[in-house]
Amino acid sequence: MRDLNLMAVFAHVAETGSFSAAARRLGMSRSAVSKAVAKLEKELGARLLNRSTRHLSMTEVGAAYVEHCSRILDEAVRAEQVVDHLHAQPRGVLKVAASVAFGTLHVAPALADFLGRYPELDIDMTITDRAIDMAEEGCDVVVRVARDLPPNLVARRLAPVRRKLCATPAYFGKHGVPRIPQDLARHNCLDYTHSGEQGLWRFTGPEGDIAVPVSGRLRINDDEALSQAVLGGLGLALLPTFIIGKDLQAGRLRAALSEYIPVERHVYALYLPTRHLPAKVRAFIDFLLERFGPDPYWDRD
Repeated sequence: MRDLNLMAVFAHVAETGSFSAAARRLGMSRSAVSKAVAKLEKELGARLLNRSTRHLSMTEVGAAYVEHCSRILDEAVRAEQVVDHLHAQPRGVLKVAASVAFGTLHVAPALADFLGRYPELDIDMTITDRAIDMAEEGCDVVVRVARDLPPNLVARRLAPVRRKLCATPAYFGKHGVPRIPQDLARHNCLDYTHSGEQGLWRFTGPEGDIAVPVSGRLRINDDEALSQAVLGGLGLALLPTFIIGKDLQAGRLRAALSEYIPVERHVYALYLPTRHLPAKVRAFIDFLLERFGPDPYWDRD
């Protein structure tokens, strides 16, 4: 593969008919232009120009070669224009992955507003809780609830993920409202099995961290399904407010021990490190920050 800069210099010399005129156009010295053409001839192993003290003319090889140089350089310019076009405004296809619960409840409903702002942009979205290899799968943005972040990705924090210990008012009316974590020993505690520590709930109080053994009649690996069991009055559970926010706001669920539950996770937008972040990625992340923000709508009131 030849150096495009050498080809460009030669094309300008062929077009202007002299080293001096090409040098002025390119902002180079005459000797630098002459050396560039000589280097190209050496690499090709062929003479491109006939030189005399007063005149330059192309050889047969040079005349044939410059036609191809011009086409290649034109394509290079068009390629740069395509990149500039796509980087200047959000255009093309944005490939997004999002975790199942948060993606379904909050990202997907936001897409109509986002795409309404950017008519030249399409979205290819995958809803999954599996780990995404962004480089391998060509993914632009991953929206993920996380505590520990992968070191090879850039992370923008979108919103806190708060959890509430909650149950229905009827459940609390029948079994009482726990006032301290140790009160949970007499409650039917429904366990989320993806937490990694079944039968042990952790809190933070005035005395520091507290680990409380709990037991209950249901263990389940999905927060949305767990919330339905709680709404049915079966027991109480630790659930993220981005799932149960509307139920708390409507009074269908009631929270307890909120002062003992710290914010341990956040929603992040993850993307591959790059010196020039594409406009479509920047626009999407800015939109999510605006929509979710530091005070998420599901936590208000």
